[in-house]
Amino acid sequence: MRSLIVVVLSVFLTVPALAQLGQDTTMRALTPAVPFLMIAPDARSGAMGDVGGAISPDANSNHWNIGKLAFIENDFGFSFSYTPWLGKVFDDMHIAYLSGYYKIDDVQAVSGSLRYFNMGEIIFRDRQGNESQPAFKPQELAFDIGYSRKLSENLGLGVTGRFINSDLTGEASAGTMDSRPGRSVAADIGLYYNNPDFRVNATDSELAFAVVVSNIGNKITYLSEDQESFIPTNLRLGTAYKANLDPYNSFTLALDFNKLMIPTPNGSLYEYDNNGNITNQPSLLRGMFGSFTDAPQGFSEELKEFTIGAGAEYWYNDLFAARAGYFYEHAEKGGRKFFTIGAGLRYQLFLVDFAYLIPQQQQHPLAETLRVTLGINFNKALTAE
Repeated sequence: MRSLIVVVLSVFLTVPALAQLGQDTTMRALTPAVPFLMIAPDARSGAMGDVGGAISPDANSNHWNIGKLAFIENDFGFSFSYTPWLGKVFDDMHIAYLSGYYKIDDVQAVSGSLRYFNMGEIIFRDRQGNESQPAFKPQELAFDIGYSRKLSENLGLGVTGRFINSDLTGEASAGTMDSRPGRSVAADIGLYYNNPDFRVNATDSELAFAVVVSNIGNKITYLSEDQESFIPTNLRLGTAYKANLDPYNSFTLALDFNKLMIPTPNGSLYEYDNNGNITNQPSLLRGMFGSFTDAPQGFSEELKEFTIGAGAEYWYNDLFAARAGYFYEHAEKGGRKFFTIGAGLRYQLFLVDFAYLIPQQQQHPLAETLRVTLGINFNKALTAE
């Protein structure tokens, strides 16, 4: 039993900031539509502080950086991830992510994925608290198709196409207007550079870099065209260093910087009337490129809009992995700060990963978030035998 407003606010991930927005004008958290696209879908990156741009490719590369998928070692594979969401608050919300890939040849790979966000059940009530409409189960999904290609032995480029459907209210009415599902199409562009012969003090090492722009797409609306919202277009800059200590032990350190390429609330890209209501929004491209210079407090505030993820991964004999990470977001832009830990097991074709999230703030709705990923990878030579 819950009201629609509670569900909508809960999915924005920035609960502390949202609670303070009406009290402190310095709280300008970036809150795009369909924020489920920003949630780490898999347990491997989820255990490394939501880092994934430049770490080694896997079946979940479609989300983190499609450009690296052409470098994957296996020929084809699948992965399924499940995350109970906001379990401290609700007991019927979850995110499911199914992804797969196929390596066409040594330089090309294709992929596909389906992300599904179930928000449980909501009850519509009137001002007197009476049920006004039948119960409804809001849900969102995104379907992706990606293509990745090596441009050289060290450089890869990839593109993903995405269809987004967000049905938060069904056919419910909002005042005099009927709501409708929000829909959009978007694209990702990912660039990946990997130097497998990088050496530090005679240690066999690898160094990788990533640049990804994701969710480049149309604005979305649930009511009318003049009430459109930006989707979470995001710039990701990542790097990863892997040291192969000996034939049995390897260690990876990774770092991602993220910047939402959407206008800052109360920023210079919006036009307002005398009552402070928005009268005109920027176009998609102006919103993307102008998002680096539109913050009311200038460059210092723009820097606050970057989030930072840092993670580490240790593998023993390619059988067992231990992971840890940390995610940081400035207090004025949402204030998410949490540690992550996790583990992975790999046996022949199969793998299983776990991740656990530990917020710094007590009683945080993201506390005790657990992610589980099951995967299977194949090689053509093995399947032919």
